[in-house]
Amino acid sequence: MTNVTKPKSMKTFFVIWLGQLLSMVGSGLTGFALGVWIFEQTGQVTPFAMTALFGILPRVILSPFAGALVDRWNRKTVMIISDSAAGIVTIIAAVLLMSGNLEVWMIYLISVLEAIFGTFQGPAYMSSVSLLVPKEQLGRANGMIGLGRSIETIITPIIAGALFVGIGLKGVIIIDIVTFVLAVLALLIVRIPQPKAALVSEASEKKQSIWGDIAFGWQYLTKRQGLLGLLLYFACVNFFLSVCGVMIGPLILSSGNPAQLGLVQTVMGLGMLGGSLVISAWGGPKHNRIPMLIGVISLASIGYILIGVSPDILYTLLGGLTLMLFIPVASGISQTMFQAKVVPNVQGRVFATRGMISSSMMPIAFLSSGPVADYVFKPLLVEGGALADTFVGRWVGVGPGRGLGLMFIASGVCLILVSLAAYAYPRIRHLEKENPDMIETGEDDQKIDEKDVRKEIPLKAET
Repeated sequence: MTNVTKPKSMKTFFVIWLGQLLSMVGSGLTGFALGVWIFEQTGQVTPFAMTALFGILPRVILSPFAGALVDRWNRKTVMIISDSAAGIVTIIAAVLLMSGNLEVWMIYLISVLEAIFGTFQGPAYMSSVSLLVPKEQLGRANGMIGLGRSIETIITPIIAGALFVGIGLKGVIIIDIVTFVLAVLALLIVRIPQPKAALVSEASEKKQSIWGDIAFGWQYLTKRQGLLGLLLYFACVNFFLSVCGVMIGPLILSSGNPAQLGLVQTVMGLGMLGGSLVISAWGGPKHNRIPMLIGVISLASIGYILIGVSPDILYTLLGGLTLMLFIPVASGISQTMFQAKVVPNVQGRVFATRGMISSSMMPIAFLSSGPVADYVFKPLLVEGGALADTFVGRWVGVGPGRGLGLMFIASGVCLILVSLAAYAYPRIRHLEKENPDMIETGEDDQKIDEKDVRKEIPLKAET
Protein backbone atom coordinates (compact mmCIF):
# COMPACT_ATOMS: atom_id res chain seq x y z
CA MET A 1 0.00 0.00 0.00
CA THR A 2 1.13 3.52 -0.70
CA ASN A 3 1.43 5.75 2.33
CA VAL A 4 2.15 9.36 1.55
CA THR A 5 2.62 11.87 4.35
CA LYS A 6 1.24 15.18 3.24
CA PRO A 7 2.89 18.43 4.22
CA LYS A 8 0.87 21.11 5.98
CA SER A 9 2.25 24.08 4.08
CA MET A 10 3.97 25.16 0.86
CA LYS A 11 7.30 26.06 2.51
CA THR A 12 9.21 23.09 1.09
CA PHE A 13 7.78 23.68 -2.36
CA PHE A 14 8.74 27.36 -2.19
CA VAL A 15 12.38 26.53 -1.37
CA ILE A 16 12.58 24.13 -4.32
CA TRP A 17 10.73 26.56 -6.59
CA LEU A 18 13.13 29.38 -5.73
CA GLY A 19 16.16 27.19 -6.45
CA GLN A 20 14.70 26.07 -9.78
CA LEU A 21 13.85 29.67 -10.68
CA LEU A 22 17.46 30.76 -10.14
CA SER A 23 18.63 27.80 -12.23
CA MET A 24 16.20 28.68 -15.05
CA VAL A 25 17.39 32.28 -15.09
CA GLY A 26 21.02 31.12 -15.19
CA SER A 27 20.30 28.71 -18.03
CA GLY A 28 18.40 31.44 -19.88
CA LEU A 29 21.37 33.78 -19.56
CA THR A 30 23.68 31.15 -21.03
CA GLY A 31 21.21 30.30 -23.80
CA PHE A 32 20.94 33.96 -24.80
CA ALA A 33 24.70 34.49 -24.69
CA LEU A 34 25.39 31.31 -26.69
CA GLY A 35 22.84 32.45 -29.28
CA VAL A 36 24.71 35.74 -29.71
CA TRP A 37 28.01 33.82 -29.85
CA ILE A 38 26.66 31.47 -32.55
CA PHE A 39 25.45 34.37 -34.67
CA GLU A 40 28.80 36.14 -34.29
CA GLN A 41 30.60 32.98 -35.36
CA THR A 42 28.36 31.98 -38.29
CA GLY A 43 26.27 35.01 -39.28
CA GLN A 44 23.44 32.55 -40.04
CA VAL A 45 19.95 31.90 -38.65
CA THR A 46 19.85 28.15 -39.32
CA PRO A 47 21.99 27.24 -36.27
CA PHE A 48 19.31 28.79 -34.03
CA ALA A 49 16.66 26.43 -35.44
CA MET A 50 19.04 23.49 -35.17
CA THR A 51 19.75 24.28 -31.52
CA ALA A 52 15.99 24.42 -30.79
CA LEU A 53 15.48 21.11 -32.58
CA PHE A 54 18.29 19.38 -30.68
CA GLY A 55 16.81 20.78 -27.49
CA ILE A 56 13.36 19.24 -28.04
CA LEU A 57 14.04 15.86 -29.71
CA PRO A 58 15.57 14.12 -26.64
CA ARG A 59 12.53 15.13 -24.60
CA VAL A 60 10.17 13.53 -27.11
CA ILE A 61 12.21 10.35 -27.54
CA LEU A 62 13.37 9.70 -23.96
CA SER A 63 10.35 10.85 -21.95
CA PRO A 64 8.84 7.34 -21.52
CA PHE A 65 12.15 5.94 -20.22
CA ALA A 66 12.61 8.90 -17.90
CA GLY A 67 9.12 8.55 -16.48
CA ALA A 68 9.52 4.84 -15.81
CA LEU A 69 12.82 5.41 -14.01
CA VAL A 70 11.52 8.39 -12.05
CA ASP A 71 8.80 6.20 -10.53
CA ARG A 72 11.41 3.56 -9.63
CA TRP A 73 13.98 5.95 -8.17
CA ASN A 74 13.92 8.55 -5.45
CA ARG A 75 12.57 11.71 -7.07
CA LYS A 76 14.69 14.05 -4.99
CA THR A 77 17.81 12.15 -6.03
CA VAL A 78 16.77 12.30 -9.69
CA MET A 79 16.36 16.08 -9.46
CA ILE A 80 19.74 16.53 -7.74
CA ILE A 81 21.58 14.35 -10.27
CA SER A 82 19.83 16.03 -13.23
CA ASP A 83 20.65 19.54 -12.03
CA SER A 84 24.21 18.56 -11.15
CA ALA A 85 24.80 16.89 -14.52
CA ALA A 86 23.46 19.94 -16.36
CA GLY A 87 25.82 22.08 -14.28
CA ILE A 88 28.77 19.88 -15.23
CA VAL A 89 27.89 20.27 -18.93
CA THR A 90 27.89 24.03 -18.45
CA ILE A 91 31.30 23.84 -16.74
CA ILE A 92 32.66 21.84 -19.70
CA ALA A 93 31.30 24.52 -22.06
CA ALA A 94 33.08 27.17 -19.99
CA VAL A 95 36.36 25.27 -20.15
CA LEU A 96 36.05 24.83 -23.93
CA LEU A 97 35.29 28.51 -24.37
CA MET A 98 38.14 29.70 -22.18
CA SER A 99 40.59 27.43 -23.98
CA GLY A 100 39.39 28.69 -27.38
CA ASN A 101 38.13 25.26 -28.44
CA LEU A 102 34.35 25.85 -28.41
CA GLU A 103 32.74 25.19 -31.80
CA VAL A 104 29.19 25.39 -33.10
CA TRP A 105 28.69 21.63 -33.30
CA MET A 106 29.60 21.44 -29.62
CA ILE A 107 26.68 23.79 -28.87
CA TYR A 108 24.37 21.26 -30.53
CA LEU A 109 25.81 18.50 -28.34
CA ILE A 110 25.44 20.67 -25.24
CA SER A 111 21.77 21.26 -26.16
CA VAL A 112 21.21 17.51 -26.51
CA LEU A 113 22.84 16.69 -23.16
CA GLU A 114 20.99 19.41 -21.26
CA ALA A 115 17.72 18.28 -22.86
CA ILE A 116 18.40 14.70 -21.72
CA PHE A 117 18.96 15.76 -18.12
CA GLY A 118 15.92 18.03 -18.30
CA THR A 119 13.85 15.08 -19.52
CA PHE A 120 14.51 13.35 -16.18
CA GLN A 121 14.29 16.46 -14.04
CA GLY A 122 10.90 17.55 -15.40
CA PRO A 123 8.79 14.49 -14.47
CA ALA A 124 10.57 14.20 -11.12
CA TYR A 125 9.79 17.84 -10.29
CA MET A 126 6.18 17.88 -11.53
CA SER A 127 5.25 14.52 -9.99
CA SER A 128 6.61 15.74 -6.65
CA VAL A 129 4.35 18.80 -6.54
CA SER A 130 1.25 16.79 -5.61
CA LEU A 131 3.22 15.30 -2.71
CA LEU A 132 4.63 18.63 -1.52
CA VAL A 133 1.50 20.77 -1.34
CA PRO A 134 -2.10 20.20 -0.21
CA LYS A 135 -4.63 19.49 -2.94
CA GLU A 136 -6.31 22.86 -2.51
CA GLN A 137 -2.97 24.58 -3.17
CA LEU A 138 -2.08 22.68 -6.37
CA GLY A 139 -3.41 25.44 -8.62
CA ARG A 140 -1.34 28.09 -6.86
CA ALA A 141 1.78 25.90 -6.93
CA ASN A 142 1.43 25.32 -10.67
CA GLY A 143 0.77 29.02 -11.11
CA MET A 144 4.03 29.74 -9.33
CA ILE A 145 5.85 27.38 -11.70
CA GLY A 146 4.37 29.30 -14.62
CA LEU A 147 5.27 32.55 -12.87
CA GLY A 148 8.88 31.39 -12.70
CA ARG A 149 8.89 30.79 -16.46
CA SER A 150 7.42 34.26 -16.98
CA ILE A 151 10.05 35.90 -14.80
CA GLU A 152 12.76 34.03 -16.68
CA THR A 153 11.26 35.09 -20.03
CA ILE A 154 11.15 38.78 -19.10
CA ILE A 155 14.32 39.15 -17.05
CA THR A 156 16.71 36.97 -19.03
CA PRO A 157 16.95 39.02 -22.27
CA ILE A 158 17.38 42.28 -20.36
CA ILE A 159 20.02 40.99 -17.95
CA ALA A 160 21.77 38.78 -20.51
CA GLY A 161 22.24 41.62 -22.98
CA ALA A 162 23.83 43.84 -20.35
CA LEU A 163 25.97 41.04 -18.92
CA PHE A 164 27.16 39.88 -22.33
CA VAL A 165 28.46 43.36 -23.07
CA GLY A 166 29.90 43.84 -19.59
CA ILE A 167 31.46 40.48 -18.69
CA GLY A 168 31.21 38.46 -21.90
CA LEU A 169 30.14 34.87 -22.46
CA LYS A 170 32.65 33.54 -19.91
CA GLY A 171 31.18 35.63 -17.12
CA VAL A 172 27.62 34.66 -18.05
CA ILE A 173 28.48 30.95 -17.93
CA ILE A 174 30.09 31.39 -14.49
CA ILE A 175 26.84 32.96 -13.22
CA ASP A 176 24.93 30.00 -14.67
CA ILE A 177 27.16 27.58 -12.78
CA VAL A 178 26.49 29.45 -9.52
CA THR A 179 22.73 29.19 -10.07
CA PHE A 180 23.03 25.43 -10.65
CA VAL A 181 24.85 25.10 -7.32
CA LEU A 182 22.12 27.09 -5.53
CA ALA A 183 19.40 24.90 -7.09
CA VAL A 184 21.14 21.73 -5.88
CA LEU A 185 21.64 23.20 -2.39
CA ALA A 186 17.92 24.01 -2.22
CA LEU A 187 17.14 20.36 -3.00
CA LEU A 188 19.65 19.09 -0.43
CA ILE A 189 18.14 20.99 2.49
CA VAL A 190 14.52 19.92 1.97
CA ARG A 191 12.64 16.65 2.29
CA ILE A 192 10.51 15.52 -0.64
CA PRO A 193 7.89 12.88 0.30
CA GLN A 194 8.31 9.69 -1.68
CA PRO A 195 5.51 7.22 -2.47
CA LYS A 196 6.56 3.86 -1.05
CA ALA A 197 5.27 2.05 -4.10
CA ALA A 198 7.76 3.99 -6.21
CA LEU A 199 10.60 2.91 -3.93
CA VAL A 200 9.73 -0.60 -2.82
CA SER A 201 7.03 -2.21 -4.86
CA GLU A 202 6.23 -5.73 -3.73
CA ALA A 203 6.40 -8.78 -5.98
CA SER A 204 4.45 -7.11 -8.77
CA GLU A 205 7.05 -4.34 -9.08
CA LYS A 206 9.96 -6.79 -8.99
CA LYS A 207 8.49 -8.66 -11.92
CA GLN A 208 7.81 -5.50 -13.89
CA SER A 209 10.46 -4.71 -16.50
CA ILE A 210 11.48 -1.22 -17.53
CA TRP A 211 9.66 -1.83 -20.81
CA GLY A 212 6.58 -2.80 -18.83
CA ASP A 213 6.79 0.45 -16.92
CA ILE A 214 7.12 2.39 -20.16
CA ALA A 215 4.06 0.64 -21.56
CA PHE A 216 2.23 1.26 -18.29
CA GLY A 217 2.23 5.04 -18.78
CA TRP A 218 0.54 4.58 -22.15
CA GLN A 219 -1.86 1.91 -20.86
CA TYR A 220 -2.89 4.10 -17.94
CA LEU A 221 -3.95 6.82 -20.35
CA THR A 222 -5.62 4.52 -22.91
CA LYS A 223 -7.83 3.15 -20.12
CA ARG A 224 -8.86 6.72 -19.35
CA GLN A 225 -9.95 7.96 -22.75
CA GLY A 226 -10.76 11.43 -21.47
CA LEU A 227 -7.18 12.02 -20.34
CA LEU A 228 -5.80 10.56 -23.58
CA GLY A 229 -8.16 12.67 -25.68
CA LEU A 230 -7.11 15.76 -23.74
CA LEU A 231 -3.44 14.99 -24.48
CA LEU A 232 -4.11 14.57 -28.19
CA TYR A 233 -5.89 17.92 -28.08
CA PHE A 234 -2.83 19.46 -26.41
CA ALA A 235 -0.61 17.96 -29.12
CA CYS A 236 -2.69 19.73 -31.77
CA VAL A 237 -2.62 22.98 -29.77
CA ASN A 238 1.17 22.79 -29.45
CA PHE A 239 1.51 22.21 -33.18
CA PHE A 240 -0.50 25.26 -34.22
CA LEU A 241 1.12 27.42 -31.54
CA SER A 242 4.63 26.30 -32.50
CA VAL A 243 4.25 26.46 -36.28
CA CYS A 244 3.66 30.21 -36.03
CA GLY A 245 5.52 30.93 -32.81
CA VAL A 246 8.88 30.90 -34.61
CA MET A 247 7.48 33.22 -37.30
CA ILE A 248 6.70 36.20 -35.06
CA GLY A 249 10.14 37.73 -35.63
CA PRO A 250 10.05 37.44 -39.45
CA LEU A 251 6.45 38.72 -39.47
CA ILE A 252 7.31 41.90 -37.57
CA LEU A 253 10.60 42.50 -39.36
CA SER A 254 8.90 42.15 -42.77
CA SER A 255 7.25 45.53 -42.31
CA GLY A 256 8.78 46.82 -39.06
CA ASN A 257 12.13 47.10 -37.32
CA PRO A 258 14.09 45.42 -34.50
CA ALA A 259 12.86 48.01 -31.97
CA GLN A 260 9.27 46.99 -32.66
CA LEU A 261 10.21 43.33 -32.35
CA GLY A 262 11.75 44.03 -28.95
CA LEU A 263 8.63 45.92 -27.88
CA VAL A 264 6.39 43.02 -28.91
CA GLN A 265 8.57 40.49 -27.08
CA THR A 266 8.47 42.63 -23.94
CA VAL A 267 4.67 42.97 -24.06
CA MET A 268 4.31 39.21 -24.62
CA GLY A 269 6.55 38.59 -21.64
CA LEU A 270 4.42 40.93 -19.52
CA GLY A 271 1.31 39.10 -20.71
CA MET A 272 2.82 35.80 -19.64
CA LEU A 273 3.72 37.32 -16.28
CA GLY A 274 0.18 38.64 -15.85
CA GLY A 275 -1.38 35.27 -16.68
CA SER A 276 0.97 33.50 -14.27
CA LEU A 277 0.12 35.95 -11.49
CA VAL A 278 -3.59 35.38 -12.11
CA ILE A 279 -3.38 31.59 -11.87
CA SER A 280 -1.01 31.82 -8.88
CA ALA A 281 -3.40 34.05 -6.92
CA TRP A 282 -6.59 32.35 -8.10
CA GLY A 283 -5.45 28.73 -8.12
CA GLY A 284 -7.80 27.86 -10.98
CA PRO A 285 -11.36 26.53 -10.86
CA LYS A 286 -12.21 23.82 -8.33
CA HIS A 287 -14.88 22.34 -10.59
CA ASN A 288 -15.79 22.44 -14.30
CA ARG A 289 -12.13 22.71 -15.28
CA ILE A 290 -12.64 21.32 -18.79
CA PRO A 291 -14.92 24.12 -20.07
CA MET A 292 -12.62 26.69 -18.49
CA LEU A 293 -9.48 25.07 -19.96
CA ILE A 294 -10.84 24.82 -23.50
CA GLY A 295 -12.36 28.29 -23.27
CA VAL A 296 -9.07 29.84 -22.17
CA ILE A 297 -7.19 28.16 -25.04
CA SER A 298 -9.84 29.47 -27.46
CA LEU A 299 -9.33 32.99 -26.12
CA ALA A 300 -5.56 32.61 -26.56
CA SER A 301 -6.22 31.60 -30.19
CA ILE A 302 -7.79 34.98 -30.84
CA GLY A 303 -4.34 36.44 -30.16
CA TYR A 304 -2.95 34.76 -33.28
CA ILE A 305 -5.81 36.12 -35.37
CA LEU A 306 -5.14 39.64 -34.10
CA ILE A 307 -1.41 39.30 -34.83
CA GLY A 308 -2.08 38.31 -38.44
CA VAL A 309 -4.97 40.54 -39.36
CA SER A 310 -2.98 43.76 -39.87
CA PRO A 311 0.65 44.96 -40.18
CA ASP A 312 -0.20 47.72 -37.69
CA ILE A 313 2.04 47.18 -34.64
CA LEU A 314 -0.91 47.87 -32.32
CA TYR A 315 -2.69 44.74 -33.55
CA THR A 316 0.49 42.73 -33.04
CA LEU A 317 0.92 44.06 -29.52
CA LEU A 318 -2.71 43.35 -28.61
CA GLY A 319 -2.55 39.89 -30.16
CA GLY A 320 0.70 38.98 -28.43
CA LEU A 321 -0.64 40.20 -25.09
CA THR A 322 -3.87 38.21 -25.52
CA LEU A 323 -2.00 35.05 -26.49
CA MET A 324 0.48 35.11 -23.63
CA LEU A 325 -2.03 36.23 -21.01
CA PHE A 326 -4.16 33.10 -21.40
CA ILE A 327 -1.50 30.45 -22.12
CA PRO A 328 -0.15 30.31 -18.50
CA VAL A 329 -3.72 30.08 -17.16
CA ALA A 330 -4.45 27.11 -19.45
CA SER A 331 -1.15 25.47 -18.51
CA GLY A 332 -1.84 25.85 -14.79
CA ILE A 333 -5.35 24.40 -15.05
CA SER A 334 -4.10 21.47 -17.14
CA GLN A 335 -1.25 20.62 -14.77
CA THR A 336 -3.51 20.79 -11.72
CA MET A 337 -6.04 18.50 -13.35
CA PHE A 338 -3.48 15.82 -14.16
CA GLN A 339 -1.94 15.99 -10.69
CA ALA A 340 -5.39 15.51 -9.18
CA LYS A 341 -6.52 12.74 -11.54
CA VAL A 342 -3.36 10.58 -11.63
CA VAL A 343 -2.27 8.41 -8.70
CA PRO A 344 0.91 9.91 -7.12
CA ASN A 345 3.00 6.72 -7.24
CA VAL A 346 2.63 6.45 -11.04
CA GLN A 347 2.79 10.13 -11.95
CA GLY A 348 6.40 9.90 -13.20
CA ARG A 349 5.46 7.41 -15.90
CA VAL A 350 2.17 9.03 -16.80
CA PHE A 351 3.56 12.58 -16.83
CA ALA A 352 6.47 11.51 -19.02
CA THR A 353 4.09 9.90 -21.49
CA ARG A 354 1.97 13.03 -21.27
CA GLY A 355 4.97 15.20 -22.10
CA MET A 356 5.94 12.98 -25.02
CA ILE A 357 2.44 13.05 -26.55
CA SER A 358 1.76 16.75 -26.01
CA SER A 359 5.15 17.83 -27.40
CA SER A 360 5.36 15.23 -30.16
CA MET A 361 4.10 17.66 -32.79
CA MET A 362 6.54 20.44 -31.93
CA PRO A 363 9.53 19.09 -33.94
CA ILE A 364 7.21 18.68 -36.92
CA ALA A 365 6.02 22.26 -36.45
CA PHE A 366 9.59 23.59 -36.25
CA LEU A 367 10.66 21.70 -39.38
CA SER A 368 7.57 22.57 -41.44
CA SER A 369 7.01 26.20 -40.45
CA GLY A 370 9.70 27.61 -42.76
CA PRO A 371 8.73 25.74 -45.93
CA VAL A 372 5.01 26.29 -45.28
CA ALA A 373 5.59 30.02 -44.85
CA ASP A 374 7.93 30.40 -47.82
CA TYR A 375 6.19 28.17 -50.36
CA VAL A 376 2.52 28.17 -49.33
CA PHE A 377 1.43 31.34 -47.55
CA LYS A 378 3.90 34.01 -48.71
CA PRO A 379 3.16 33.58 -52.46
CA LEU A 380 -0.58 33.90 -51.85
CA LEU A 381 -0.47 37.57 -50.85
CA VAL A 382 2.31 39.09 -52.91
CA GLU A 383 1.47 41.35 -55.84
CA GLY A 384 -0.23 39.10 -58.38
CA GLY A 385 -0.60 36.28 -55.86
CA ALA A 386 -3.50 33.83 -55.92
CA LEU A 387 -5.38 35.66 -53.14
CA ALA A 388 -4.16 39.19 -53.80
CA ASP A 389 -7.31 40.31 -55.64
CA THR A 390 -9.78 38.44 -53.42
CA PHE A 391 -11.58 39.51 -50.24
CA VAL A 392 -8.68 37.89 -48.32
CA GLY A 393 -6.20 40.26 -49.95
CA ARG A 394 -8.45 43.24 -49.26
CA TRP A 395 -8.91 42.16 -45.64
CA VAL A 396 -5.38 41.05 -44.69
CA GLY A 397 -3.44 43.17 -47.17
CA VAL A 398 -0.92 42.47 -49.90
CA GLY A 399 2.84 42.80 -49.69
CA PRO A 400 5.73 41.88 -47.34
CA GLY A 401 4.65 39.83 -44.35
CA ARG A 402 1.00 39.53 -45.37
CA GLY A 403 1.34 35.86 -46.29
CA LEU A 404 2.75 35.26 -42.83
CA GLY A 405 -0.16 37.21 -41.40
CA LEU A 406 -2.57 34.86 -43.18
CA MET A 407 -0.62 31.93 -41.71
CA PHE A 408 -1.20 33.31 -38.19
CA ILE A 409 -4.91 33.77 -38.89
CA ALA A 410 -5.18 30.21 -40.23
CA SER A 411 -3.45 28.84 -37.13
CA GLY A 412 -5.75 30.80 -34.82
CA VAL A 413 -8.85 29.56 -36.64
CA CYS A 414 -7.57 25.97 -36.56
CA LEU A 415 -6.96 26.26 -32.81
CA ILE A 416 -10.57 27.35 -32.27
CA LEU A 417 -11.91 24.52 -34.46
CA VAL A 418 -9.75 21.95 -32.65
CA SER A 419 -11.00 23.32 -29.32
CA LEU A 420 -14.63 22.96 -30.42
CA ALA A 421 -13.94 19.39 -31.56
CA ALA A 422 -12.30 18.57 -28.22
CA TYR A 423 -15.28 19.86 -26.26
CA ALA A 424 -17.67 17.95 -28.52
CA TYR A 425 -15.93 14.67 -27.61
CA PRO A 426 -17.93 13.25 -24.66
CA ARG A 427 -14.95 11.59 -22.95
CA ILE A 428 -13.14 14.95 -22.72
CA ARG A 429 -16.27 16.89 -21.81
CA HIS A 430 -17.16 14.46 -18.98
CA LEU A 431 -13.55 13.77 -17.93
CA GLU A 432 -13.96 15.18 -14.43
CA LYS A 433 -17.02 13.04 -13.67
CA GLU A 434 -15.59 9.84 -15.12
CA ASN A 435 -12.15 10.18 -13.49
CA PRO A 436 -12.33 10.91 -9.73
CA ASP A 437 -9.59 12.86 -7.98
CA MET A 438 -6.75 10.75 -6.57
CA ILE A 439 -5.63 13.35 -4.01
CA GLU A 440 -7.70 14.26 -1.00
CA THR A 441 -7.78 17.34 1.21
CA GLY A 442 -8.30 15.51 4.49
CA GLU A 443 -5.74 14.75 7.17
CA ASP A 444 -5.69 10.99 6.51
CA ASP A 445 -2.86 9.57 4.46
CA GLN A 446 -3.75 8.53 0.95
CA LYS A 447 -3.66 4.77 0.42
CA ILE A 448 -3.73 3.53 -3.15
CA ASP A 449 -2.40 0.12 -4.11
CA GLU A 450 -0.48 0.21 -7.38
CA LYS A 451 -1.49 -3.37 -8.16
CA ASP A 452 -5.07 -2.09 -8.51
CA VAL A 453 -3.83 0.22 -11.23
CA ARG A 454 -1.91 -2.54 -12.97
CA LYS A 455 -4.93 -4.86 -12.86
CA GLU A 456 -6.95 -2.04 -14.36
CA ILE A 457 -9.40 -2.02 -11.44
CA PRO A 458 -11.27 1.31 -11.44
CA LEU A 459 -9.64 3.50 -8.84
CA LYS A 460 -11.79 5.46 -6.43
CA ALA A 461 -10.79 8.48 -4.42
CA GLU A 462 -10.92 7.71 -0.72
CA THR A 463 -13.08 9.73 1.59
